[in-house]
Amino acid sequence: MDNNFTLELADEAATLAFGAALGKAIIPNLTIYLHGDLGAGKTTLVRGLLHGLGFTGKVKSPTYTLVEPYENIEAAQGVLNLYHFDLYRFNDEEEWESAGFRDYFNAASVCLIEWPEKAEHVLPTPDIDFYFEIKPDGRNVRLVGHSLPAQICVKNIKELCN
Repeated sequence: MDNNFTLELADEAATLAFGAALGKAIIPNLTIYLHGDLGAGKTTLVRGLLHGLGFTGKVKSPTYTLVEPYENIEAAQGVLNLYHFDLYRFNDEEEWESAGFRDYFNAASVCLIEWPEKAEHVLPTPDIDFYFEIKPDGRNVRLVGHSLPAQICVKNIKELCN
């Protein structure tokens, strides 16, 4: 099974649309790492994903809170909890344990993690890696699915984007 693909995203609208498409293919029990420089589109993708799932509230970056929870979201595959982590300011792996973040990773959840390298020793292995690359005329995003459910999810996302 093809476990990866790359998509060109011309602008913020394209990133939001890709996130919305992702909302049609996302399944619970996934850990997704979001890699890329500041301004690469990671939070914009999460915003598009949440809007694609029907969430109508404000979607903000969890840079200062480390995690923003979006719970009991109706998805095509059932109700799920989505947790958006931004570990840019994360400094102490003991903080991970004391905050109880490990509990967010469960069969009913999708966890999206910006800056995963900041907590690589405490994070679960990713099911999908998203790699954002800023280009002069937009950005590219490459998806790599590792687990079997993630590979199916990546295949479904690829079909929705073609």
